[in-house]
Amino acid sequence: MSNLIEMNRRQRGRLAVGGVALLESRHAPAAAAQYSGALDGLEGKVDAASFDPVLFSQKLHDSAPLRMTFRAQNRPQAEQWQRALRAKVGELVGAFPKERSPLQPQTLEVRDYPGYRREKFIFSSRPGVSVLSYLLTPKSGRPPHATVVCVPGHGRGVDDIVGIDEKGQDRTDKPGYQHDFAIQVVEQGMAAVAIEPMAFGCRRDPVSVKRGPATSACQPVAGTALLLGQTMIGWRVYDVIRAIDWIGTRQDLDVRRVGCMGISGGGTCTMFAAALEPRIRAAMISCYLNTFRDSIMSLSHCIDNYVPGILNWAEMYDVAGLIAPRPLFVESGERDNIFPIAASRASFERVKKVYEVFGAGALTEQETFDDAHAFWGKRGIPFLAKHLA
Repeated sequence: MSNLIEMNRRQRGRLAVGGVALLESRHAPAAAAQYSGALDGLEGKVDAASFDPVLFSQKLHDSAPLRMTFRAQNRPQAEQWQRALRAKVGELVGAFPKERSPLQPQTLEVRDYPGYRREKFIFSSRPGVSVLSYLLTPKSGRPPHATVVCVPGHGRGVDDIVGIDEKGQDRTDKPGYQHDFAIQVVEQGMAAVAIEPMAFGCRRDPVSVKRGPATSACQPVAGTALLLGQTMIGWRVYDVIRAIDWIGTRQDLDVRRVGCMGISGGGTCTMFAAALEPRIRAAMISCYLNTFRDSIMSLSHCIDNYVPGILNWAEMYDVAGLIAPRPLFVESGERDNIFPIAASRASFERVKKVYEVFGAGALTEQETFDDAHAFWGKRGIPFLAKHLA
């Protein structure tokens, strides 16, 4: 009997719930609006913009001090500006080691291809920090070769710019957004030193490695750098500096004719490295030069892009201006939704003004192309070849 009573109670409960649901469905709108937050239906009573943190940060940018932005009227003033801002940027990205430890280079593999030779090697950037690299040297021309340090962007790491596919096999079709640009460099008669950036490829922690070859280890490493008062940008730039030290040990490479190039995050590294390291005689920045405001302040970006406090002193175009009057080529995709094209064009115009004050307006160029966030190189690589000849 108790089971029967309990069953009847359950049935009555289901009927009651069903009846309420049926009644509510008859009076409900045909398609209820999806709930988006606590202010739904109250938009007329509040200032919606005051709840938008991106708008708040952009307003802060508009009033940022930029105390050391470029204002020079002549070359002596410009040179003085560069000295001061270069020191400040070096401080902001985190001081480099005072003493350079032994490179301890080790060649791991050498392979021959129809037009070039590829050497896989490692060197020690600082104690306990190893850097995987590839040296691609052309079979044409006479050594010592002009050499370009090549830095990949986010993805699988250095393999993605030297013709190695996801299975570790050689490829010839230059796919992906980076298009094996280190091979394109050697095809133009220059040597390429392609380095694995920290937190990409084989320079990742075991947890990141398990997540797949395209998963970077920028988090938590870049966050750790910030906790230490340093930056991932500074760490990667120092690897470029040590790569140039290594180039100086090779008789087949000309350390007096060193360029640097990279796309996206590699473009970040290239810009800061060329701004801080005068041995870089020419630079090519692909799909990066923009403004901090319109790129990493307005869109979701990796934490490795951020330099604490930099807007107190300068914008991105000021940092790029530290490269002047050394040759600089900038390329930008017109459909790049990561580094918007309008801001890329405007930023380049600010950089060009720096070059013009140096009397070197002809030494900087920008090419825009009909594509998204991808390496182009049609004019940029020949530009490097010309100025490193």
